[in-house]
Amino acid sequence: QVQLVESGGGLVQPGGSLRLSCAASGSIFSINTMGWYRQAPGKQRELVARITSGGNTNYADSVKGRFAISRDSAKNTVYLQMNSLKPEDTAVYFCNMWMQLYTTPSASREVWGQGTLITVSP
Repeated sequence: QVQLVESGGGLVQPGGSLRLSCAASGSIFSINTMGWYRQAPGKQRELVARITSGGNTNYADSVKGRFAISRDSAKNTVYLQMNSLKPEDTAVYFCNMWMQLYTTPSASREVWGQGTLITVSP
């Protein structure tokens, strides 16, 4: 019914940059918060960054000043620009959205992407 498709992951050297994209498709009425989470091996999933429909953002302390989240609401797409990448940024990154569907416009539902692996290594 609703699908999130992520792209942009891969292998990058320390200090490098990557840009993730996540596009939502389906019977979407509106999308409120869009965000990115990550999960490193042996660790819990954690919030990286999120952005509201009004453009307010918040970031994990570990990525402030290095990552930037943005959205194109017309395209139902969220982006994550990652600069100055460090080995500790290595993880599977998941796109997350809270949205309303045309079938149930009064109900918010949480949708996750399938995850994309980012490896930061020399």
